[in-house]
Amino acid sequence: MARQDYELIVIGAGPAGLAAALSAKEHGLSRILVLERDTELGGILNQCIHNGFGLHYFNEELTGPEYAGRFIDQLDGSGIEIVCDTMVIRLENSDDWRIVHAMSVEKGYQRLKCRAVILAMGCRERTRFAIQIPGSRPAGIFNAGTAQRYVNIEGKMVGRRVIILGSGDIGLIMARRMTLEGAKVLACVELLPYSGGLNRNIVQCLHDFDIPLYLSHTITNIEGKKRVQRVTVQQVDENRRPIPGTEMYYDVDTVLLSVGLIPENELSSEAGVKIDRRTSGPFVYENLETSEKGIFACGNVLHVHDLVDYVTEESQAAGKAAAAFVLGDAPADSGHVIEIKTEPTVSYTVPQTVRVNEVERSLRIFLRVNKIWEETSYIVFRDGDNVIARFKRDYMAPGEMENANIPRVLLDRVKGNTLRVLIEEA
Repeated sequence: MARQDYELIVIGAGPAGLAAALSAKEHGLSRILVLERDTELGGILNQCIHNGFGLHYFNEELTGPEYAGRFIDQLDGSGIEIVCDTMVIRLENSDDWRIVHAMSVEKGYQRLKCRAVILAMGCRERTRFAIQIPGSRPAGIFNAGTAQRYVNIEGKMVGRRVIILGSGDIGLIMARRMTLEGAKVLACVELLPYSGGLNRNIVQCLHDFDIPLYLSHTITNIEGKKRVQRVTVQQVDENRRPIPGTEMYYDVDTVLLSVGLIPENELSSEAGVKIDRRTSGPFVYENLETSEKGIFACGNVLHVHDLVDYVTEESQAAGKAAAAFVLGDAPADSGHVIEIKTEPTVSYTVPQTVRVNEVERSLRIFLRVNKIWEETSYIVFRDGDNVIARFKRDYMAPGEMENANIPRVLLDRVKGNTLRVLIEEA
């Protein structure tokens, strides 16, 4: 058993973890350790060989590996210690120290001591078991991300006649990828009445390849012995129940599931971090600190993002805040604290709690709406009956994350302890 002391340990070396570690270094920390369970840095970006990354942050279009490479290159000479092929199995928290328990083939069990921890473990895909599709259990059923890894990294084709359940971004992108590799993608079916992916991916990955998208539909049966042979697709009603008589049958050898992502927070929960059931990620303050002192969260472990550019900006803020905490500039417990509450038109916000005195110039709040708003509407923040801020939007959809910057001067006008956020039609 080895034991070492660090100022900061970052768990995860995907885009969130790398940006957070580099930011913490820039803001004054020197003893930083990044732990990654995979054998390589970069996280999920390594298998995302399509372009479209970096438009907001770098002002140019990059592939996933290129985007990750920008941050990996910055590690050279930074003094940040990187350890891959290492699994964190437990996280303890006390008043002054955090203890990270990790396992690896090379070093065995380690008990690592640090002043602060940044959670950047990313997310995982929801499985067939989680959504309980009836039918047999043949080969040929893949999560879309698993299929992406097989095709893009390992060079293995997963099927020739494909149907995709769910219209998340990974599923949409794999519809295009499978088509380009010579497969026939027969349809993409979505349980909800709207797509869960970015509109640009619907256009570029489905419309451009004449792949139909069936909204308010789902797979109700899978047939096959050794390999998938046929699936049944049915329309669903407003309660998401299959409508008899709407059956469509597809002869396929492959089913790809793109039915949602779940932030990897088992480690967080065991450490006492309070989890928001709406995001499946931690509750955080304005500086991305969780309910546990000295533990911060960023990226897809906090909430599922649609753009990695936002992951980078958020993670840099987490790195800066963790550095301030270690260097003795932690937020004061006193002062005006505001809890952000969502009305039914908004699914969630991040952050969920704001210590007003800790906001410098403005507070950026991320949120998702729970239906499509095609007409001009407003994101509204209310303190009781008083409107604190309004932000105009011409179009909003659940698949595209929204954000709003509220100036500190407006937060100072909040008299109560609750700020409600809702969507209002123009």
